[in-house]
Amino acid sequence: MSKEEIKSEINKILDTLPDKALEDLLSLLKSISDSHSRTFDTIALLSKILEEDNNLLKRLAIPE
Repeated sequence: MSKEEIKSEINKILDTLPDKALEDLLSLLKSISDSHSRTFDTIALLSKILEEDNNLLKRLAIPE
């Protein structure tokens, strides 16, 4: 199913929901969106740390 088809199906369902359900759904979607943003930020930060501190991480992982 294409993105446009999915959006169309979602809109059909949204048109049948009462206002309170739409408000709850909007809150849920915002929460999911915020979670993904934090996840991407965390992944980017972890990648940066691993890149910058590669030698330190190797020394910590392998005792001499």
